[in-house]
Amino acid sequence: MEHLFGGTGFVIMIIALTTGGWLINNWIRAKHGYDLEDEWGGKTSRADKSAEIESLRGDNAKLVERLEAHEDRLAVLEKIVTERGYSLSEEIEALRRDESSGIPLDTGRKERV
Repeated sequence: MEHLFGGTGFVIMIIALTTGGWLINNWIRAKHGYDLEDEWGGKTSRADKSAEIESLRGDNAKLVERLEAHEDRLAVLEKIVTERGYSLSEEIEALRRDESSGIPLDTGRKERV
């Protein structure tokens, strides 16, 4: 047992294990698109991120266009609601009083005077 933990063989085994772990770590990082680590813990960025950045810029531009379209639609809806004195409760009351449909709309509530 003393022979296993003594001498240069043990030192070489430790160096081989740590180097192997570092290589596996960088392989996993590269496979998943993360920056690689050098032997001192510094990071090395991948050079091919420009295509990804351009794709994200295109997606961002599309989303900005959709947001602007929704803002325009919201402005139109706000104009409709506020412009003509929109009153939902008055329209509901008018429908309740309309007897032309033949369906009584008596909800049991008494009208306020």
